[in-house]
Amino acid sequence: MEWIELISTLLMLVALEAVLGIDNLLYIAIESSRVNDNERTRVQRIGIIGAVAMRLILLVVLVQLISLFESAIFSVHWDPFITGEFNGHSLIAMVGGAFIVYTAIKEVWHMLAGDLHGHQSGGTKKKAGSAIAAIILMNVVFSFDSVLTAIALTDSIPVMITSIIISGIVMLALANRVAEFLRKNRAYEVLGLFILLLVGVMLLSEGGHLAHLTLFGGEVQALNKTTFYFSVTVLILVDLVQSRYQRRLSKTI
Repeated sequence: MEWIELISTLLMLVALEAVLGIDNLLYIAIESSRVNDNERTRVQRIGIIGAVAMRLILLVVLVQLISLFESAIFSVHWDPFITGEFNGHSLIAMVGGAFIVYTAIKEVWHMLAGDLHGHQSGGTKKKAGSAIAAIILMNVVFSFDSVLTAIALTDSIPVMITSIIISGIVMLALANRVAEFLRKNRAYEVLGLFILLLVGVMLLSEGGHLAHLTLFGGEVQALNKTTFYFSVTVLILVDLVQSRYQRRLSKTI
């Protein structure tokens, strides 16, 4: 019975990693598209392997020091403008969310300004090292909640490690395909950036909720995961319907 319980927990964790890894894959695909074509696969592989290693380190650290991440580090009381008590978890979520929001807005701005940001031949490309570092760091932000959930679901370190390694293998298998799809369907990159923007907003709201943050008397509430996935589904459906409708219109002109 113990083995059955461990296997069922492992399957649950793998499914959790798969669901939470969708936005991670999207970020990896967009970030790796900023480097030279001959370095793209290498950036994805090194970034994902490094990210898995960092996630394993994060798991060990959280198991040993979880109380420090959940304990308040500092508090702010500037009534009536802002109040809150910030711990390690809330700070990681808010800093990561702010960076994702900044990245998404910056890339959308480049598109609106007519700057293809290195997608055209001869354009300025991002350095492979900085892309790898960004993938590893943002993977830690994305995986923080999944690691905490894994710790809550089981106390078996081998099960948690196995689920992380399996998720890394899945990302290695799919990262290049997602990046290639975005490269061939450039319009969908806009959709991807706005999904990333939603991810950033969700992390910001989650961090604010964990810190019991209040702004001008109103408490920050975490964006519900169901609401987030519903919003993403609506965005995808709108984009697909609009693209199909645009093709039909072009045929009638």
